[in-house]
Amino acid sequence: MKSYREELWFETKTRRAYLNITAHVEAAVKKSGIQEGLALVNAMHITASVYINDDEAGLLIDYDDFLEGLVPQGGAYRHNETGEDNGDAHIKRQLMGREVIVAVTNGKLDFGPWEQIFYGEFDGRRKKRVLIKVIGE
Repeated sequence: MKSYREELWFETKTRRAYLNITAHVEAAVKKSGIQEGLALVNAMHITASVYINDDEAGLLIDYDDFLEGLVPQGGAYRHNETGEDNGDAHIKRQLMGREVIVAVTNGKLDFGPWEQIFYGEFDGRRKKRVLIKVIGE
């Protein structure tokens, strides 16, 4: 068994953003040389997410509208009493998830129809890291 590790860094100009990172993960799988195994893609910050869904512009807007309706940025959060203003971002991350694991088959990500990997940013404007770890043979 072998493993390969790579980091991605993002610094969005907006507070919330949804970035398709599938090509980055595919490139890491290729660099790894692993043919059969698993790829872990993990947001390494508590106000960011990695998730899988369809890359359709309307759906990305729907996600943002849903999350903002459920957990509005301007809401009253006890966390914000500490001097922070990102209580909503912590909750949005919990809803969208921390990481994804995708099977690697014949050296490629083994997706279902339309599946893509996204980085979800809920408190942007500073540098954040995503870890890719590919494990297998």
